[in-house]
Amino acid sequence: MTNLNRASLTDATNKKSPRALGYRMPAEWEQHEATWLVWPHTPTDWPGKFATIPWLYAEIVRLLAAHERVHLVLENSAAERRVRSMLTRSGANLDQVSFHRWPTDRSWTRDSGPIFVRNAQGRVGLTNWHFNAWAKYDDWKLDDKLPGRVAKLLGCPHWQPVVQKTNAVKRQNDNGTKCVHEGGAIDVNGAGLMLATEECLLSDVQRRNPGLGREQLERIFSDYLGIDRVIWLDRGIVGDDTHGHVDDLARFVGPETIVTVVEPDVRDANHAPLAENLRRLKAARTPKGKPFTIVELPLPRAVVFRGQRLPASYANFYIANGVVLVPTFHDPNDRVALNALAELFPDREIVGVHAVDLVWGLGTLHCMTQQQPATGKAISE
Repeated sequence: MTNLNRASLTDATNKKSPRALGYRMPAEWEQHEATWLVWPHTPTDWPGKFATIPWLYAEIVRLLAAHERVHLVLENSAAERRVRSMLTRSGANLDQVSFHRWPTDRSWTRDSGPIFVRNAQGRVGLTNWHFNAWAKYDDWKLDDKLPGRVAKLLGCPHWQPVVQKTNAVKRQNDNGTKCVHEGGAIDVNGAGLMLATEECLLSDVQRRNPGLGREQLERIFSDYLGIDRVIWLDRGIVGDDTHGHVDDLARFVGPETIVTVVEPDVRDANHAPLAENLRRLKAARTPKGKPFTIVELPLPRAVVFRGQRLPASYANFYIANGVVLVPTFHDPNDRVALNALAELFPDREIVGVHAVDLVWGLGTLHCMTQQQPATGKAISE
């Protein structure tokens, strides 16, 4: 856990950094203007199960559109006609859905989409990180264009973090390289604290930014997302092809409250890394020097398809206006997780969403969504 007290840097477009201008990444529970989704269109992401996935997305759009606007990205006019029909049949409020015809590679919007920031006056901007498909797959060039398209549509301030081989953030005219980052790799409390894993951001496997170490990444997060301190966890769960995204592990649910998944079965491969993550969270301290409130969530029993263990986790929930969508897996622990989250969000509806088919794509509800914060004064609780 590291404190950051450095001067802010400049960004790729020769503006002051978001932090220098008073911007920060809000917490997910703060008021949303909308949720961004990319409609699924890549059958190879769910081989053998793709037919069920669009209908599941339609149900998620229905649930979200009852509480906030949904920006839905799809390929072309033919896709829009098809999707409108599906949403109508699913009972979604189309008056709350905006359609955008932009080609994409995949539909994991948390990682390819923009990460929004907001300043003290309530103005919203976005950060446009380089997306390279988790440093693992080749099809990412269309996804990498998504944040720029959103920035143009919204006409909001935007920044593009750029790095160079000397590990500094540079101006674009100094031939720097866009910094690689994904939204699922981090979670924030909206007040300067961030959760991340060493496995995802610091290991040599699926290395997003070769040559950048812990201190350099912390500096970038400070300047572009307003982060004061990073709480570093160890590793992710079994089956996660992102190599350690934190949104399957631990999430802020309040400024000083964190939920984290645990596995009590010592024979399970998840037991040791999750026990280490829990130890680190219990050792961490708030800015006032107090322990965080730690709430433990179970994992479902192993979800296996075609001999592959999948990254099934209740921590991959999504917090929207008035509702929390929680992945469920036809498991007795579904009820335990839903009840725990209901206690943490008494003013929101807690809705379980069947995710056994969805997780075959190696992600669930948080992975597919990206929140756009509302303009106006920040809401910290």
